[in-house]
Amino acid sequence: MNIHEYQAKQIFAKYGVPTPRGIVANTPQQAVAAAHELGGNIWVVKAQIHAGGRGLGGGVKLAKSIEEVEQLASEILHMTLVTHQTGPEGKVVNKVYIEEGADIQDELYLGVVLDRAKEMPVIMASTEGGMEIEKVAEESPDKIVKIPVDPAVGFQGFHGRELVFGLGIHDKNEQKKFIDFASRLYKLYMENDAELIEINPLIKTGAGDFMALDGKMGFDDSALGRHPDIEDMRDITEEDPDEREASKYGLSYVSLDGEIGCMVNGAGLAMGTMDTINYMGGTPANFLDVGGKANAETVAKGFEIILKNKKVKAIFVNIFGGIVRCDRIANGILEATKMTDVHVPVIVRLDGTNAPEAAEILNNAGISNVIAATDLADGAAKAVEAAKKA
Repeated sequence: MNIHEYQAKQIFAKYGVPTPRGIVANTPQQAVAAAHELGGNIWVVKAQIHAGGRGLGGGVKLAKSIEEVEQLASEILHMTLVTHQTGPEGKVVNKVYIEEGADIQDELYLGVVLDRAKEMPVIMASTEGGMEIEKVAEESPDKIVKIPVDPAVGFQGFHGRELVFGLGIHDKNEQKKFIDFASRLYKLYMENDAELIEINPLIKTGAGDFMALDGKMGFDDSALGRHPDIEDMRDITEEDPDEREASKYGLSYVSLDGEIGCMVNGAGLAMGTMDTINYMGGTPANFLDVGGKANAETVAKGFEIILKNKKVKAIFVNIFGGIVRCDRIANGILEATKMTDVHVPVIVRLDGTNAPEAAEILNNAGISNVIAATDLADGAAKAVEAAKKA
């Protein structure tokens, strides 16, 4: 689950992570009131969407008068903001964050992310603040400092020293402030089951203080039961409605840009299925993992969600029956044809628990657009061929 910048900064405040003062607004009038409340003579109007690159897309603007705050808020609110993370369709801006100006002497990058290969959180820092970290990693990987932190040990002084030396911070007072900042960020990450915390840019002020000028956070969905306060921050308008609907039925669904719908059990098999489709010359339209507790209802719902995508020209059902039985999937396919207009070819590969029973169920159903496959490669090839014919 992701949250907005203004919500991330509310959490920062609980952990003593310094940020500029700011107020969220839903209308230009509220933006003006926020600017008056903050005071000063310069403000930043920031679009609030779950995506990075807002500044480059025109979603972050500097205002030097109250009138300009109102004008910029009017322009940004309800605009469709397109960034490198939203895709070409963009996202509609429903909120803006009015923030006081800051004395920026230098811009850095600081983040905490889970490194699955190392099986521990990694603190990442760079002198190239304000730039896309992916671009920095590609063009200047030597400018990124990566410090793995074993959770059994926690953030220690030597981690902090590696960070400040890696960033070239030589002033003793500034080193102390930065290490304290990083330790608070790590604590926040661990105590809230975060998957990602990113501050870009992290600024150094003229007084030598460090401040989070931006804030991006993502959390482990499976751990939200331990954090009801964070779950309350969920903004469903920022989430894909099909992905949200799928989660209600225990389905893991991610929409993609291809033409072959995929229904698979197990994330690893799903990734292998999509790779094989690509290898055979096709492109997957989605990732859909029905999990180990699939039944006729969830399979039928999976078909319904897949077929909402008008680009889908064929569906490849690839099930290896272990926990989930193949006959359940077969019954789900039949149920789907009754509940949903399955108007595209459905290629089915079922193997494992109760596979013979599943084959018999499908053979006796007499559904003309269901095509049997013998294995993964055969199924992917038939799905690609069916999609091309369509």
